[in-house]
Amino acid sequence: MPKRMLHRLPVEAYTELDWFEREQEAIFSRTWSYAGFAEDVSEPGAYVSLRAGLNEIFVVMGRDRRLRAFHNICRHRGTRLLRAVGNAQKAITCPYHDWTYDLEGHLVSVPAEQREFGEVDKSCLGLKPASVDLWRGMLFVHPSPDAGSIMEWFGEIEPHLGPHDVDELVEYPDGRASYEIKANWKIVVENYIDVYHLAHLHSGTLAMYDHARAEYGFVGPHYAFWEPLSADYAADIERNAPMPLILPPGQLGAWVPMLFPGIGLAESETSWSTYTITPLAPDLTRVENRTRVKNASDWAFGRQAWRSAGFWKGAITAKYDAGEDGDPLTSGDFTAEDVLACERQQQALRSPYFEVGPASRGEGPVLEHQEVVLRYLEGRT
Repeated sequence: MPKRMLHRLPVEAYTELDWFEREQEAIFSRTWSYAGFAEDVSEPGAYVSLRAGLNEIFVVMGRDRRLRAFHNICRHRGTRLLRAVGNAQKAITCPYHDWTYDLEGHLVSVPAEQREFGEVDKSCLGLKPASVDLWRGMLFVHPSPDAGSIMEWFGEIEPHLGPHDVDELVEYPDGRASYEIKANWKIVVENYIDVYHLAHLHSGTLAMYDHARAEYGFVGPHYAFWEPLSADYAADIERNAPMPLILPPGQLGAWVPMLFPGIGLAESETSWSTYTITPLAPDLTRVENRTRVKNASDWAFGRQAWRSAGFWKGAITAKYDAGEDGDPLTSGDFTAEDVLACERQQQALRSPYFEVGPASRGEGPVLEHQEVVLRYLEGRT
C-alpha cells in the first residue's frame, strides 16, 4: 500500500509520536526560541522561563543588569527551579532540597553541607548556561551556550520585515491571548503561510487587504510575506484605520512573516503582534499572541475607533451568514476561522480515505516549509 502523503511529508509526520520527538530534538532544541518582550525582564531578579524543544530554560537579569540564560534544572537532582514568570529577588532556590544559586548562576549554598556531603565543590556546580539575545524588542534563547549572535539567525530575513520601530510601541493588554489548537504544529504553521486560503476562508474577515497582490517567499528557513491595503480601506486610511497609525501613509500594508520554526509576526499599519507556536503533542499546539500599538492616549484610541466605526460596520463580515450557535464560520473572527480549519484538517488525517490534492501556487510556501523541516530532520542544515 503506498505511503499516504501530505505533499512532501508523510501523514505520520503530523500524527505520530516518534516524528514529534524527532522534531523536538532536531528542530526546537537546535534553533532560537522566542522568550517574551524585553520589558518582561527589566530589573535584577526578574525572569521568564520557557520550554525550548527538550530543554527548560530561563532568562534572568543579574545584579549587574546583564541578561543571562540558564537551563532550568538544579545541579543536585535536576528539579525545575523556576516557574513561568516572576522575580527571584537576590537568589534562586531549588524547591526540593533548597540548593541556592545567585542571579549569575553560581551555587552559593547547600543546606547541611558538612553533615550530608562532607564538602561540595560549589565552583563546579553552577547552573548550566544557555544563550540569550535581543532582537526587535524581543528576547530569544538557544539551548547551546555557544549559539552566537541572533543576527546570524535572523539577519537575512530582517530586510523583508516591516519598517516598524518596535521600541517606540507599547503593549496592548487586550491583545494578549493564549489558546490551544487540536492540531500538529506544522498544520498551524502551514495555515499561517497558506496564501491561497486568505481570499476564501477569510473572504469577509480580512477584506481590508489585497491578497491578489501579495508578495511572498522563503529567505533561508524563514518565510516572508507582504500585501497592500485594499483600495476601499486605503482610500481614506487616516479615517478608516481602527487605531492610530504607526506607519506613515507611504509605508502601509501587512508584513506577516513566519520565522522558523514557529514565530509569526503580524506587522500592520496599526499594530505589531507576535504569534508564537509551541508544540505540545503530535496533535496539540499552543499559540500565544502579544500586541504592541502606538504610544498614545486613551482619548486618541477612542477618537480613532469612533471615526472608523462607519467603515468597519460593513467591512468585516463572517464567512457564512447563519449557522449553529458558536460556529466559527459565522463569528466574523479570522482567528476562530483558522483554528477550525487546522482542527478539521488534523481530524481528516486519521481517515484511511485521506488523499491530498494538487497544491496551488498560493500553497507553494507550504511545500517549501515541509522541505525545511525535512532538511533539519536529515541533518542537512
